[in-house]
Amino acid sequence: MQQLFFKQPGDTPQNGGAFKRWLYRGQKPSWIAKFLNRMWANAASKKVMPNGLVTLEVIGRKSGRVVSFPLVMVTVDGQRYLASMLGEDAQWVRNVRAARGKAILRRGGCEEVQLEEIPAAQRAPLLKAYLSAAPGAQPHVPVHKDAPLAEFERIAAEFPVFRLTANKEPL
Repeated sequence: MQQLFFKQPGDTPQNGGAFKRWLYRGQKPSWIAKFLNRMWANAASKKVMPNGLVTLEVIGRKSGRVVSFPLVMVTVDGQRYLASMLGEDAQWVRNVRAARGKAILRRGGCEEVQLEEIPAAQRAPLLKAYLSAAPGAQPHVPVHKDAPLAEFERIAAEFPVFRLTANKEPL
């Protein structure tokens, strides 16, 4: 089975890096990844996951319908953040930008949130915290979670990060 996937240094059968990249070949989720994402989003919205897994709901920029994405939320210095493991091309990033940052966060309950994109120059420590909290994202990010902050600064412009705040305006 490993011959089906492109192997990178550090890939082992235990971490499944090659398989996880295969699920998102071309930086787009395959039908298998979409199915798994629906399952994870459902589990995250019901708060059955112990980690920072949440479900982000945003209006689709093309369909106009609510689209759900399972994401890992990290908290740094009391602030909540979401990062894109697939970089700029992630559909949820495009939808959030089109929706001017308005979204719903589900994790046991429902919270209207405003997502504010963090400038690339400030992303490095947030991306490092994200990779520590989301080991499943490691195969998609070209820097190891334990790398020095300078390595994260080098890739920061390629991986959007958003700060979450409570939304005071109606969706």
